[in-house]
Amino acid sequence: MAPSKKRNVNSRNTSENVSKAAKLDLEGVVDRILESRKHANDIFDVLESLQSEKERDVVSALDACCRLFSTLLERKELFVGKLPAEDEALSGESSAEDKCRIFMRHRYNACVEILLEHLNHEQFAVKESALCCLMKFAAGQGQHPLEDLEWSEHHSFPRGIILAVVENLTSKTTDNTLLISRFQEFLEMDDVRYYVMSALRESVGKVMEKNKGTLLPVYQNNVFTLMSSISMPSQQSELTNFMVKLEDKPEDWRAAKLNNHKRAFEKMWLGFLKYKLPSNMYKKLLVILHDSILPHMSKPALMIDFLTAAYEVGGAISLLALNGLFVLIHQHNLDYPDFYKKLYNLLEPTVFHVKYRARFFHLANLFLSSSHLPLYLVAAFTKRLARLALTAPPTGLLIVLPFIYNLIRRHPSCRVLLHKPSTEDEPVEDPYLMDEEDPAQCRALESSLWEIKTLQKHYHPDVAKAAMMISTPLSEQEEDISELLELTTYELMERDLKKPQDKKSIPLEFETATQLLKGGGDVLAHHFCLVSDE
Repeated sequence: MAPSKKRNVNSRNTSENVSKAAKLDLEGVVDRILESRKHANDIFDVLESLQSEKERDVVSALDACCRLFSTLLERKELFVGKLPAEDEALSGESSAEDKCRIFMRHRYNACVEILLEHLNHEQFAVKESALCCLMKFAAGQGQHPLEDLEWSEHHSFPRGIILAVVENLTSKTTDNTLLISRFQEFLEMDDVRYYVMSALRESVGKVMEKNKGTLLPVYQNNVFTLMSSISMPSQQSELTNFMVKLEDKPEDWRAAKLNNHKRAFEKMWLGFLKYKLPSNMYKKLLVILHDSILPHMSKPALMIDFLTAAYEVGGAISLLALNGLFVLIHQHNLDYPDFYKKLYNLLEPTVFHVKYRARFFHLANLFLSSSHLPLYLVAAFTKRLARLALTAPPTGLLIVLPFIYNLIRRHPSCRVLLHKPSTEDEPVEDPYLMDEEDPAQCRALESSLWEIKTLQKHYHPDVAKAAMMISTPLSEQEEDISELLELTTYELMERDLKKPQDKKSIPLEFETATQLLKGGGDVLAHHFCLVSDE
């Protein structure tokens, strides 16, 4: 299905030509136009083909337009400067050559508008061809600008085309994930990346403000997909791949400086994150935040508000926010009040079943690795993990038990949880308050780790064996839990099935028959007699 809106690209009233457009030899038409100006009007046939109803004809027309106007750009046969109105220019006193340039420039502009419409075409092949053609035009304009450039902070970069492409890629109604993945090839160019980031910042601000910050799932997903496709350089020396090939990079060209890239990157993300996001996007964003976003920001601390808000949401989103908070706390001295209280409350039975379990326990292990943590806090975490272990699956228990042992090794004062004397008259009720949100008030130090003693009767032998370690003196060397973090139930079963079998002979209560099948009748009769006697 072609775009419903058609441009008035043909000054000749030839509606019959629309049905014949597919039959035209477009390559031959392009050759004639490039050979002589007298065939300039044939360009209308090519532009009409762009609006054909048939996908194959449109793709052929796109290829023809791409070759035609790229060649005209290289030959500098398009009008440069502020484009005058076509009717006035053609009826004026300009030379034939100037009139031809103005005529072709108007056709070029019409072609660009049609190509931008085709970015929303129903067929992906048309979208892809239109995108590649537009980017080729952008490269051509970069080398042969169509505007007067006495002075410009953007120099000869075709910012207008990039802005228009970004606006169409971030559609409010169509999911352009596949087309954006195709556009990722162009984002590897440093100047394209810089101007795309600037265009995204402007687009998000205008669209979201116009809609008063309400959720726009399709638009926000397209924006996020495009933003997350941007791969940032880490050093100034990496800025070498430019679409616009300038002989010497001017000192005032922003696209040639890494600091400007970082600032544009930072403003783009902060502008996007200040609006409410769809719930499923929080998870996608937090997964890449610590690796792909924070390291490339000029001021990562500006992400504090977003991360703390995400950390307060709860569930899997809070688990994922831990990564970003860890970077800010560890590398940028973020002071987060009640951080450990929130971490303590994230320890719920569901933590053993979420997709991000391994990441959570890895980060929790880092946060609890300091030997300067107060005793009541470590005891609270230890006791809560032990209580959760009662209902945890075997794969979770094989993580939790070494985790608890490591906490006790780091904080020997917690051994009081292991060796708590009791009397027969002592009540059996555990003083630990599982529902208490404040680890300082949960009375963990008054309790014991009886839960681990209970796990010594667990049905899974590996769990029972791990629980038995609490009855023996713990070694000073901590256990490495990194290999256990990704352990799945399937892997655990496979490991059990592959255990080597005991090859020792099994003792039997009868003597092995040696001549039973050799036809010895007397031996066989004697054997049955023995059986009957028994």
